[in-house]
Amino acid sequence: MEAFFTVAAVWLALAVLSSVIAYHLKISIALVEICVGVLAAAAATRLGLFDALGTNEPWLKFLASSGAVLLTFLAGAELEPEVIRTKWKEVSVVGLIGFFAPFLGCTALAHWVLGWDGRASWLGGIALSTTSMAVVYAVMLETGFNRTEFGKGILGACFINDLGTVLALGLLFAPFTYRTVVFLALSIAVLSLLPRLTGLLTRLYAHRTAAIRTKWILLVLMGLGALACGREARRCSRLSRRDDPRRKRGAGHFLGQAPAHPHRGGSSPPSTSCARAPSSR
Repeated sequence: MEAFFTVAAVWLALAVLSSVIAYHLKISIALVEICVGVLAAAAATRLGLFDALGTNEPWLKFLASSGAVLLTFLAGAELEPEVIRTKWKEVSVVGLIGFFAPFLGCTALAHWVLGWDGRASWLGGIALSTTSMAVVYAVMLETGFNRTEFGKGILGACFINDLGTVLALGLLFAPFTYRTVVFLALSIAVLSLLPRLTGLLTRLYAHRTAAIRTKWILLVLMGLGALACGREARRCSRLSRRDDPRRKRGAGHFLGQAPAHPHRGGSSPPSTSCARAPSSR
């Protein structure tokens, strides 16, 4: 248990150090936190203390993912439909150029200059074409641009950019099955009901000490995250069960066949890692 507090204390100490540095250098704290995190990881690796940072701890990954989701939600909440409607041309042009220029440029560079294969090149282009609405929103919040039409237009362009990244990643790499249709249908149903349910809960229970609005927002975000991640987890689990060598050995004994032994001329069992599982089903 004390390891949890030690890891948390280390990360909070880095966060405090980032705040002090950002104050004296007069630059965004989000950028300083990224730089301090990179330097801390490099120093820990150099000293052989990388495990002390606890980067593989599930609870730390959950906190990091939750923070990114909440910041992205807050950034989306800053988008006013009226501003987007009046500036839709500027927002669309900036967002689309911000996506397609690095996407196509990095893909071409990776394929023809670095010699990567097709799928790796496309993936590299997608990874380098996205922008972080969470970081952009944090910078806007510090500078006060989130309250201006200019800042809201930038956030809208970031939304278009991220939307292009998600669509490209889904079209190029995600397996579209009936589960995808179910996921889209449930997402549309939930998002269409959210305004009415949120208004009802706010009207009945908002002005109390229970802070139900915060709990409701967290419930919705975590529920949508579970819906999205559950689909991928089921796919990985199914692929792992299909490629499990124990299941194949059991099937061989049931059919009266001797299982192939890897040290006697048989082939080695396939990997059960979802990341290396075949995409075709």
